[in-house]
Amino acid sequence: MHALSIPTWIIHISSILEWIAAIWLVWTYGELTGNRAWWGLSFAMLPALIGALCAVTWHFFDNPESLDWLVTLQASMTVIGNSTLCVAAWWIWRSARKTEASARQTTPSQPES
Repeated sequence: MHALSIPTWIIHISSILEWIAAIWLVWTYGELTGNRAWWGLSFAMLPALIGALCAVTWHFFDNPESLDWLVTLQASMTVIGNSTLCVAAWWIWRSARKTEASARQTTPSQPES
């Protein structure tokens, strides 16, 4: 546990807690709006959380060579997480465009003056 300073540990742990809170808030927003695309975003955030937990675990045990596989897993989760977040952002964008299009179709046109 001596691999990182106390302020660095505080930043690492608070970042993980913030990410967990963000996942929960995104999920709640999806429930409130009824838009499943936001639920997709909350699931897409999980690989990044797993990667962060891998990094913190590796540092907690003083970066031993026996746990080098955690570094590989963390890097893999970063790539997968960035990809899933990209797909989730696209899904939200597509969902918003569909909502806008259906709103335009159901809104009566304004008479021209």
